[in-house]
Amino acid sequence: MDSMEKIFGKTAQMTVLKNLIENQNEPTYLSGIAEETGLSHSSVSRVITPLVLSGIVQEKPLGKQIRTFQLNMDNEATTLIIDFYSKINQIMN
Repeated sequence: MDSMEKIFGKTAQMTVLKNLIENQNEPTYLSGIAEETGLSHSSVSRVITPLVLSGIVQEKPLGKQIRTFQLNMDNEATTLIIDFYSKINQIMN
């Protein structure tokens, strides 16, 4: 159990967010997130929607049916979340 799970519990949305933080410089697909986190494709799809709507995650179409996802580094909330994630891991580990 990592420090974020100790504080907030293990949820699908937290798992997806941590995956995006840890791979913040690389756009990814729903299936890639699902594979890396062990979550189902439908769970990733369900929990990434509020992250996109809040502006924390950017969704970009790649063709007609494929979408990529990446943290929105232009969003102030995103940078605060990344900073918090980094600092809490330093303190708790």
